[in-house]
Amino acid sequence: MDLINKNIGFAMTGSFCTFKKVVAELENLKNTGANIVPIMSSVAYTTDTRFGTSTDFINQIENICQNKIIHTIKDAEPIGPKKLLDALIIAPCTGNTLGKLAGGITDTAPTMAAKAHLRNERPLIVAVSTNDGLGASGKNIMTLLNSKNVYMVPFGQDDPYKKTKSLVAHMDLICDTLIGALDGKQIQPVLF
Repeated sequence: MDLINKNIGFAMTGSFCTFKKVVAELENLKNTGANIVPIMSSVAYTTDTRFGTSTDFINQIENICQNKIIHTIKDAEPIGPKKLLDALIIAPCTGNTLGKLAGGITDTAPTMAAKAHLRNERPLIVAVSTNDGLGASGKNIMTLLNSKNVYMVPFGQDDPYKKTKSLVAHMDLICDTLIGALDGKQIQPVLF
């Protein structure tokens, strides 16, 4: 599938250890010719960590996308009524955000964007990154796997001996998952 001129939302939540990989995939997506609308949770937008400063990430993301980052609920809400996106990606998607998506809670820009976008029955692509994917967040992953128009970037255990419940998406499969989702197909295997 050709992604030229497709409007793709790309939301980031606070799994900061994955930001470097996710930003690389954001750049790969931009190279397909897609128009990317960046979205960040307020935590992701404002927090400096050992993985980098918020200012550096904001500048890098806006430079790649050539669009300003949506980081408020108010600015995310029109995504639905105006049918702004062909697809929405949440990468990384934390356990906190998984729970909110599964429970219909819209208290961040990414969750509002997802709710607004899903009303148009268009694909939502989720790239999980959580230390409790095989624990408390497991039920939320299963709920989303069984939800209409939600597609998961294939994921697996990132450190099965030191972090036995941790799951992280294979971020290098974001574009493949997006292409499949736009055709109404979940790429397989989901878990490896």
